[in-house]
Amino acid sequence: MKHESIETNAGLLIVLTLIVISIGGLVEIVPLYFIDSTIEEVKVEGKDTIRPYTPLELRGRDIYQREGCYLCHSQMIRPFRDEKLRYGHYSLAAESKFDHPFQWGSKRTGPDLARVGKKYSNEWHVQHLTAPRSVVKESIMPNYPWLSRNSLQYKDIQDRMRALKMVGVPYSETKAEYEANVKRFGEDVAKNLDIINAEKNLLAQAESGNYDGKPEKLSEMDAVVAYLQVLGTMVDFSKFDEGHFAKFR
Repeated sequence: MKHESIETNAGLLIVLTLIVISIGGLVEIVPLYFIDSTIEEVKVEGKDTIRPYTPLELRGRDIYQREGCYLCHSQMIRPFRDEKLRYGHYSLAAESKFDHPFQWGSKRTGPDLARVGKKYSNEWHVQHLTAPRSVVKESIMPNYPWLSRNSLQYKDIQDRMRALKMVGVPYSETKAEYEANVKRFGEDVAKNLDIINAEKNLLAQAESGNYDGKPEKLSEMDAVVAYLQVLGTMVDFSKFDEGHFAKFR
């Protein structure tokens, strides 16, 4: 059959196009019915290491989105050699399972932040957010000095956590939910996922972390730095054999 005869016969072209699309769709869809999950299992000593954000980290993530940081920074390291050399291990689907919405991004005006947690000190982050070119001369990032000036609003943190709970994030309100989190994540983590004590936990983390270097004030900077410092830190890849996560692809 000549190619020209297909292009000049609309009906035949439609039928053949549908066949090709159907084959491609089946190749993508059918394998999903033969695997238990597309999300990697990340457990150490029987506990999940990837957890929901604490109240303070959650507020930091909200501010991160409010300021549009995701427009210039991705949070997804692709499985390519150059990406691994620059940013670290490729991103796991499991690392985004509690993100609503996820922060994979679509462009990199600035570097990927998937593993920025603990890479720099709190002081570095504060200075970088306040005056980026004072630490990275080539940076074109805007200044965000108001993050240190603005007091953190957190009185609605319980409502924010309840909203995320509605879409599957395992924050707890009942004793049974709390005990389930203890079993899943461990007691130390479960305490921070308790909605009832959200404000107390937020204040305690801000005080102990002193992320903005100003213990006398709880600022938006505290929350943003707390969020940045947790990115990419929930998986200790040294505890897993090489190729462990490949079987989940």
